[in-house]
Amino acid sequence: MTVVRHFLSLNDLSAAELWQVIDRAIEMKAAVKRGQFDEALKNRTLAMIFEKSSTRTRVSFETGMTQMGGHALFLSPESTQLGRGEPVEDSARVISRMVDVVMIRTFEQSMVERFAEYSRVPVINALTDQFHPCQLLADMMTWVEQRGRPEGKTVVWVGDGNNMCHSWMNAARLFGFHLNAACPEGYDPDPEVMALNKDNVTLFRDPAEAAKAADVVTTDTWASMGQEDEKQARMQAFDGYQVTEAMMQLADKDALFMHCLPAYRGMEVAADVIDGPQSVVWDEAENRLHAQKALVEALVIGFGAHKPEQLA
Repeated sequence: MTVVRHFLSLNDLSAAELWQVIDRAIEMKAAVKRGQFDEALKNRTLAMIFEKSSTRTRVSFETGMTQMGGHALFLSPESTQLGRGEPVEDSARVISRMVDVVMIRTFEQSMVERFAEYSRVPVINALTDQFHPCQLLADMMTWVEQRGRPEGKTVVWVGDGNNMCHSWMNAARLFGFHLNAACPEGYDPDPEVMALNKDNVTLFRDPAEAAKAADVVTTDTWASMGQEDEKQARMQAFDGYQVTEAMMQLADKDALFMHCLPAYRGMEVAADVIDGPQSVVWDEAENRLHAQKALVEALVIGFGAHKPEQLA
């Protein structure tokens, strides 16, 4: 009996498997640029469950399935029984009998965990309040393309100890770099995630101190979806945590700026940074497509199952 593999956080894959996904994503991206498409998922279907709206997530997964010869179904709470109170477990039992892989973008991590427990097919976390692992695949891919492998390097996270911060922390351990997490008091990362990654993460209050000689500077919006009522309080708490050109100058001269988007210029990042020469945010956004294609292929067909000559 084949063991179903899920991707609910980066921790669901080994470091070697994560590298397989990234290397495969780079290969697939090069093939697309040559106008070549490997229909490895022909006649396969991805169910996309959205309880949180998105631009990049929907476009990247749906386009990716098309490029691989498969099909993607968009499912919202309003258009399914999930929005009418059907238990997550029942939806998982039904949907997973009809499709080959499920992607979920929602609020609670427990929702994707419950769905995965009762699913017959792989389940992918496309964002929860706890983790955003698909974004980190794209970020690591972008880093490799721009500067090579990240082992031994330093990343500074500036802002909220949120789902992106948690995923960067997991990535630090799995990919062998160090994360300086600069968070204002009261907005620290989850203690359990901190404990798991304690050897690869240092918590700072002063973002300028954390940014010194960093190889990557990254941040996220101060108020995520569902936190709109906290916006004013958060703007006060995050005063001094904007990524500015002055902060970038404290980092390594070749440092990259990353952001998962959407970004708010003049808040978490200055316009001259996100639109400047060190920013790779548009590459990150594009790489969601290729990294997720490689991930879906690995989960559905198997890690290392593709043959490179298919794209020759």
